[in-house]
Amino acid sequence: MKGVVLAGGKGTRLLPATRVMNKHLIPILNRPMILYPLETLRDVFGIDDILIVSGGEHLGGFAEFLGDGKEYRVSLTYRVQAEAGGIAQALSLAKDFSVGESIAVILGDNIFDAKALKKSVKSLVRKNNEAALFLKEVPDAQRFGVPSFDTKGKITKITEKPANPASPFAITGLYLYPADVFDRIRRIKPSARGELEISDVNDMYVKAGRCRHCILDGFWSDAGTPLSLARTTEWAMAELK
Repeated sequence: MKGVVLAGGKGTRLLPATRVMNKHLIPILNRPMILYPLETLRDVFGIDDILIVSGGEHLGGFAEFLGDGKEYRVSLTYRVQAEAGGIAQALSLAKDFSVGESIAVILGDNIFDAKALKKSVKSLVRKNNEAALFLKEVPDAQRFGVPSFDTKGKITKITEKPANPASPFAITGLYLYPADVFDRIRRIKPSARGELEISDVNDMYVKAGRCRHCILDGFWSDAGTPLSLARTTEWAMAELK
């Protein structure tokens, strides 16, 4: 399995800080944010071959900080997302990198409690041709992709940023995909906001009966807003004690 970190976007919710640096290089305590998803792929999934996708104006900052990844015990490749076309569009740039292997994909601002996540991954029963999603109960599910469930607890549908969420669970920014994910991306159409939504990709696997999920214990947050960044920083401080 190979790893992909999606670290694009303009980070407008963290302005004015993102006028001077990419969102994913903003520190959580003394560690740039990008280190957390890299370490999730390396330490939880045992992946050391990782692709970072970001906008061209920011890629130099990542390369200057991370280099070839050797310092962090990984091998890094970089790709430029020329335009803001959505998460699924950014992921499509990993097709040549994946060379037919399954992939673990993580958003660059998603921070997980590695120990808790590792337990969840061990409990996940997944076939090679299935996708896997990681869910977390949150108070603001309308910010995320949200699953609907049947009476047996099976996901039946995923809705992107619903005004009235069908459940209190968020689809976190961590996904496991089989090699045919790029065929799925090619088949989806832009949403009303003109982007290729990763929720549409996930929903295709759900509808095909090829999607597993688990509900996470332990900490998870995106760090893409001032409040979520502060919450993540508080968690990181507690981890130091």
